[in-house]
Amino acid sequence: MFSGIIQAQSKIIKSTPARESLRIDIARPSSFKDLQIGDSISTNGVCLTVEKLSTKTIRFCLGSETLKVLSKQFVFWKKYPLNLEQSLQFGSRVHGHLVTGHVDAISKVLKSYRQGDCWQMELEVPTAIQKYFWKKGSVCLNGVSLTVNEVKRNKVGCRIEVCLIPETIQSTNLAQYKPGDFVNIEADYLAKAYIESRGKEAL
Repeated sequence: MFSGIIQAQSKIIKSTPARESLRIDIARPSSFKDLQIGDSISTNGVCLTVEKLSTKTIRFCLGSETLKVLSKQFVFWKKYPLNLEQSLQFGSRVHGHLVTGHVDAISKVLKSYRQGDCWQMELEVPTAIQKYFWKKGSVCLNGVSLTVNEVKRNKVGCRIEVCLIPETIQSTNLAQYKPGDFVNIEADYLAKAYIESRGKEAL
């Protein structure tokens, strides 16, 4: 479990295709001192397990389901820095919202532009998960906890708007994504649990 507050950024050093999987080696951030094999790290919002570790690198194995969900988004893992967050510890403060690291889908960036000191983004939400979004709710994009500022619904789909404050611009990769790029999206876990438990009554 994570909170959506990015602790470091990294880049892919090497990727090695395997049987229905992919192994990637990333640069180990200097601040990640207490890592062990088997630990979970949110990598662009995807919960990955540390498979191999050295003083300079971290290795993960991406299984077939992960690769299937990422699909067109994985190309941007090589193009832009990766957002990283170590798993939460019980008793720690949760500064964002509860994030599982189980990405629901990929979301297309429709607009991305600076507005004063901040950065505005508008994204397309896949039909299968649009029921989990409402104004002032939470969303996780590439592992970053954000507030949904606006929700635009019509007959063909749903769009959301989010705002990146200067700290988020500096410490995450989101402002580097351009219209036409894809980001990983995870709907609020509590919203999903509530709606799925109540069924049509919750909508």
